[in-house]
Amino acid sequence: MAGHSKWSTIKHKKAKEDAKRGKAFTKLIKEITVAARTGGGDPTGNPRLRLLLEKAKEINMPKDNAERAIKKGTGELPGTHYESITYEGYGPYGIAVLVEALTDNKNRTVSEMRRAFSSKGGSLGEAGSVSWMFEHKGMVKVDCQEISEEEIFEKLLDYDIEDITRDENLCFITCDAKALMKVKKASEEIGLKVETADLEWTPKNTTSLSEDQANKAYEFLGALDDHDDVQNVYTNLT
Repeated sequence: MAGHSKWSTIKHKKAKEDAKRGKAFTKLIKEITVAARTGGGDPTGNPRLRLLLEKAKEINMPKDNAERAIKKGTGELPGTHYESITYEGYGPYGIAVLVEALTDNKNRTVSEMRRAFSSKGGSLGEAGSVSWMFEHKGMVKVDCQEISEEEIFEKLLDYDIEDITRDENLCFITCDAKALMKVKKASEEIGLKVETADLEWTPKNTTSLSEDQANKAYEFLGALDDHDDVQNVYTNLT
């Protein structure tokens, strides 16, 4: 099993707090709107939309909010036009960073991203500058306080499980992107409580820093994640 990414745990806990404050609703509504615009408003024929609607249930988003977001995406209701952009660069101490954003003003967002990176000694790069270091994978996060990683792996042998890491009572199951929903369903069927299931960019190789350096890097990553236009932040920092 590969080393665990502490940022994954921090991000998971942060997402729970954001959900309590309703901040997660805003980010998810944007994603639902864009998914409906690009793939249609019928979740049965739009896998991305179906996954997002499951996330909406997980954070107890009112059904009306999701339905309005879909209608804005399909044009049935007026709404803001958001564009999906991925920013790449290097953060403090040379860590590689991928930022997924949805914005209604590219010039504003790229300017703010450049400032955020440079203020912490990093730099915003060109497209492709760090994305080659990452792979798109399925990530299922489950409560595993009563089961070991080895037991989970054995129970899910028939699925495309690539890695299982643990942080206290939370296990992170990495799988082939196409197998995400199957692994989520199988995890539930063997009695695991699924916290979240989503597609994520995972690093092919990781880097580590001293505790003091890592804490400063996590502060930087957290600040990026708090930006109103940012949907997800990924790094190769363990």
